[in-house]
Amino acid sequence: MQSALANIALGLVTSLLGGGFVWLWERAKHSRAENRRAAFFGVRPGENCLIVVGNKYNSPGTAHQRDVRAVVELTLLAGELGCGVSVETGDFRGGNGDRTEFCVGGPLGGSNLRTGGHLAAHLPGVVIHPYNGTHPDSVAYEVGGEKFLFDRGHQEYAVVAKFTPAESVAPVFLVAGQSSMANLAAIHFLRREYRQVARQLSSVERFCVLVKVSDIGTYAFHRATLERDVTAAAFGG
Repeated sequence: MQSALANIALGLVTSLLGGGFVWLWERAKHSRAENRRAAFFGVRPGENCLIVVGNKYNSPGTAHQRDVRAVVELTLLAGELGCGVSVETGDFRGGNGDRTEFCVGGPLGGSNLRTGGHLAAHLPGVVIHPYNGTHPDSVAYEVGGEKFLFDRGHQEYAVVAKFTPAESVAPVFLVAGQSSMANLAAIHFLRREYRQVARQLSSVERFCVLVKVSDIGTYAFHRATLERDVTAAAFGG
């Protein structure tokens, strides 16, 4: 009888220990995954992020509905990683200091002036062609001598870059789409597929990639893919 009770007790202890080890292993695995996600986006759990969102094209003081949705996606991301957020418009001036900055929207039409400043200061190899009616280069992005044309409502691109200004201790995460659709598509894509993108990069500390959004008429912002890594050409090195 005592032997049977001892065997039962031993079995219970073994089960408890095994369950505990599994729980600890799963917790550590989840923690490692969250740390990798935080590292990719450049955020530090427990600290605050700054989201800078542009105006609707040629409409100062008005944010496009899709850019508002992009801000919501970034806010959810920050919350999942234990960060608070504050939101500013593209007229914001000054350094991001110790706050990771998510800057959303291209500079054309005065949409996000801060994006234009970031591009000029840190990404000299990225050229954004101005709006020019029906000209094929209108709103095209050019990196390393290659043009990525803007086909509104069909196929569009977003430049996504991460860098740390010399005067700051936290990075800027820049999402500059050819339209608000491209902004939202890039953010939605990166929230889900950051691991895939990270594997293509030599470093997650500083990079620049192009995200392509296709078949917009059917899939809206849901069909986005990594077009290519343009880090060397974008940063001029």
